[in-house]
Amino acid sequence: QVQLVESGGGLVQAGGSLRVSCAASGSIFRCNPMGWYRQAPGKQRELVAVIFSGAMTNYADSVKGRFTISGDNAKNTVYLQMNSLKPEDTAVYYCHTKCLSVGSWYEYWGQGTQVTVSS
Repeated sequence: QVQLVESGGGLVQAGGSLRVSCAASGSIFRCNPMGWYRQAPGKQRELVAVIFSGAMTNYADSVKGRFTISGDNAKNTVYLQMNSLKPEDTAVYYCHTKCLSVGSWYEYWGQGTQVTVSS
């Protein structure tokens, strides 16, 4: 079992910055990648950024150049640094990973953290 706990969301003005964190625990040694998704009201959940075990990253076009995903292996924590925030970044942000167990892949989600950007 893997547990993901997000923190760091909140309210920020447009143009501001925020960092959200995802602390992973459990059998995470076979989990890859770690990623952030978001879901705005009335919209589908969408991928924001992912980081692979070799530190390779990938971003949604809408956040490239503004958001940075990083990981701290010692703390089993993944971060999403969000700069130049826009009102359209308002959403619940979810941490996500896939883990291999007994030959099958399982998906895990955190509970989500609200990010609200005011104009």
